[in-house]
Amino acid sequence: VQLQASGGGLVQTGGSLRLSCTASKRTFSNNGVGWFRQALGREREFVATISWSGSATSYAESVKGRFTISRDNAKNTVYLQMDSLKPEDTAVYYCAVSRYASGTSQVSNVQYWGQGTLVTVSS
Repeated sequence: VQLQASGGGLVQTGGSLRLSCTASKRTFSNNGVGWFRQALGREREFVATISWSGSATSYAESVKGRFTISRDNAKNTVYLQMDSLKPEDTAVYYCAVSRYASGTSQVSNVQYWGQGTLVTVSS
């Protein structure tokens, strides 16, 4: 399974970006999917996750109210809408397919990782 993440880039504080993650085959439909991020010199951390049906979502406290995760199983694609971006959101963002239908906030529960897309927020 290959996961292709896209949509990263350079944006000013307060701006928005929309990340996309597309799977190479129909593997999304039965699995939860998450977004994680890793800033330079820091450990990879949870950002958001969505269940297989899209009915349940969960967010890290640091992004709650600013980021929105969604999915389109017909397109094998998961999205992360990021609004009101801050410099501390600067990181490489990774999409991840969970072992579980409910999604996950734990790195250890990730079955497949995407290649990452860089988000840089300037102050």
